[in-house]
Amino acid sequence: MIPEGNLRSNVERFSGFADVYDRYRPEAPKLVVELLSNYLERKPDLVMDLGCGTGLSTLVWRDRAERVIGVEPNDDMRSIAEAKLRALPGSGHTSFVPGYSNQLNAADESVDIITCSQSFHWMEPVSTLEEARRVLKPGGIFAAYDCDWPPVLDWRLEQEYNLLSEKADALIARETEQEEQAVKRNKNEHLQNLRNSGVFRYTREIVFHNKEICDAERYVGLLLSQGGLQTVFKLGLGELEPDIERFRTHARELFRGGTKEILFSYRLRLGIK
Repeated sequence: MIPEGNLRSNVERFSGFADVYDRYRPEAPKLVVELLSNYLERKPDLVMDLGCGTGLSTLVWRDRAERVIGVEPNDDMRSIAEAKLRALPGSGHTSFVPGYSNQLNAADESVDIITCSQSFHWMEPVSTLEEARRVLKPGGIFAAYDCDWPPVLDWRLEQEYNLLSEKADALIARETEQEEQAVKRNKNEHLQNLRNSGVFRYTREIVFHNKEICDAERYVGLLLSQGGLQTVFKLGLGELEPDIERFRTHARELFRGGTKEILFSYRLRLGIK
């Protein structure tokens, strides 16, 4: 049973394309680990990564915390995370569990750091932050961070990327009943939600960038890993196919069979209990 405050449409939005998501999405930058560990002022005993997906934001903590738990309600996403973990040696202190952000299987004041990477906007913020109040130790940290889409590369390709995402959202609104649509909350409200919760004695936003090497296949894959595009595919709609093929062609022309450096811009909102 899904706990109150959670939506099945949000959980199931990522079903059926976990492999695409894991192949093309960026891993969490190591800078996140450094920033949060510095604020904590010690190596964390327990990190919980909420809405951890395929483990891209969980496994970066593997050697930087005594225990790491990735919490993910979507079975498809979590199964890939578990498979990756089984292939890593010496990972007994890391685990992935089913669960929801507002109903954690953790004792009161037992967690040092809670992270939400590309996930807090899918959660009901009030009950999630109340649960953070319960499980975080005094001085513990809650951090929600996201990268901006699309990654910085070329304004024409970025414009096509944005237009395709907008078309996908319009198709979903046209073809599905409102109560069946996933609810994506405004990321720009994350910091205010932390402040309004009354849980934290200090809050702030940190903006940083991370460079990665990319080829045409990956840049197209980043577009295809977006939930809106995948929802359109699952609805059986083919209206975006010509636009996707044009985008693929333009990406290949830009990369010319090679690689380029792309820039992911991140926004991290944190609260210290």
